[in-house]
Amino acid sequence: MAIFDQAIRRLSLSLSLSRRRSSLSFSTLSSNPLRVCVVGAGPAGFYTAEKMLKAHHGAEVDIIDRLPTPFGLVRSGVAPDHPETKIVMNQFSKAAQHERCSFFGNFTLGSSVSLSELRELYHVVVLAYGAESDRALGIPGEYLSGIHSAREFVWWYNGHPDGKNLSPDLKSTDTAVILGQGNVALDAARILLQSTSVLATTDIASHALEALEQSSIRKVYLVGRRGPAQAACTAKELREVLGIKDLYIHINEVDLHKSPEDEEVLKNNRIHRRVYELLSKAATSAPSHPSSSQRELHFVFFRKPDRFLDSGEGSGRVAGVHFEKTVLKGAFLSINGVVVTALSHLLYVAQHLNRTVGPGKQIAVGTGSYEYLDCGLVLKSIGYKSLPVDGLPFDHEKGVVPNIKGRVLAETSGDPTQLEKGLYVCGWLKRGPTGIIATNLYCAEETVASISEDVHQGEIAPTSTFPKPGRQGLLQLLDNRDVRAVPFSAWEKIDSEERRLGNLRSKPREKLTTYENLLKVATE
Repeated sequence: MAIFDQAIRRLSLSLSLSRRRSSLSFSTLSSNPLRVCVVGAGPAGFYTAEKMLKAHHGAEVDIIDRLPTPFGLVRSGVAPDHPETKIVMNQFSKAAQHERCSFFGNFTLGSSVSLSELRELYHVVVLAYGAESDRALGIPGEYLSGIHSAREFVWWYNGHPDGKNLSPDLKSTDTAVILGQGNVALDAARILLQSTSVLATTDIASHALEALEQSSIRKVYLVGRRGPAQAACTAKELREVLGIKDLYIHINEVDLHKSPEDEEVLKNNRIHRRVYELLSKAATSAPSHPSSSQRELHFVFFRKPDRFLDSGEGSGRVAGVHFEKTVLKGAFLSINGVVVTALSHLLYVAQHLNRTVGPGKQIAVGTGSYEYLDCGLVLKSIGYKSLPVDGLPFDHEKGVVPNIKGRVLAETSGDPTQLEKGLYVCGWLKRGPTGIIATNLYCAEETVASISEDVHQGEIAPTSTFPKPGRQGLLQLLDNRDVRAVPFSAWEKIDSEERRLGNLRSKPREKLTTYENLLKVATE
């Protein structure tokens, strides 16, 4: 690995020295440009870099990431059978190849370099590293074997190097329960139920394809706390899973009965209305029973997990989920104090996402009635969670960095006058794990607008008196610590090799799924 270290360092340093600078910065001479570091090479990070390059005609932008590969969830989160969504990588590549932009991967904020060091090296630091952990349910049995987060499962089938060793047991059971009904949950269900002959033509990881080919899973239950009028998925994702060939769909028609509050939701939200229509059509058009050869997808509404049950054989494996039935109550009613918490959350969402909180909002409340569902595999699709780093103000309850339009607040009190100068956020770290890839475009526009305003007002000003070393300082610091930074040119080698290997298997690419193989190809 020492050879790899030396090669990567030479590659990184030569790349930084060969970059041509533009003749003018935003308001300074090229000898002292605005230096910007974006932490996180996913959609939020690349959109931020793109907007910065356009808004500041001389700024140098460096994008860093802990992985040796760029593009974040576009590479590791988007389902393999959604190649059209991944086309955005071409746009991001153009940004990375811009003469004033660099990508450096394979080192971690917090251990390889601290946030305080980055702030010393750059005039502007934008944190866009997303959410790489999971929310917990906090119920008994949550850590039994056979229970995984949907994030882990997605990383596993997408070839993320941290998901290589997940090895979900798909052989010992014919039933899987997915908690949640958002797009990630539907992706997971589709991967479990789709024909492997279809998946074989995608860039799904080979280890996942092999496991799916031997899978015994025949029934998947998608379970939600609320009803079909509140389902969190999009119509596009729902159509795809409903359209799987020779798949039996089961929805209890009684769950489709609409309350006046449901009518209000559907009247005011086109996405929810279309999803409800698709579910209704699927419920009424499906046969009463599956054939013996069919796989099954069951939509289960008005249920929340109460606890996970052990097989009782001393194996520590999950054998089922104990659910409490729920009903919906208006968020503006008083229900033993529970609604007060819900209302606070709704107000927070409205404040940060510019959404209206109206009388149609409802929450799921337990009824005290329970039921049990046998299964041997559980995927929790209940939300991603961002993690803090040293020196970063962080709201642990909401899982975000306290900010105003991307400007990081010095404390969680919300005082807009107390800001962390030169420090900004974008993406899930800014607004929570919500939205689609395009949502990050608007999020980045807002953050970059805040940066530009601060530059105009002199809050951020490159000066000859206090210059910032930027890229060269970062590379020197990493070199001193023997940290191997992978530049974009090394990623292009990985990309080329994955495409070559994929071509041999009639796939768009064959992903390299270990750090060792990724770094080996990067240094060849």
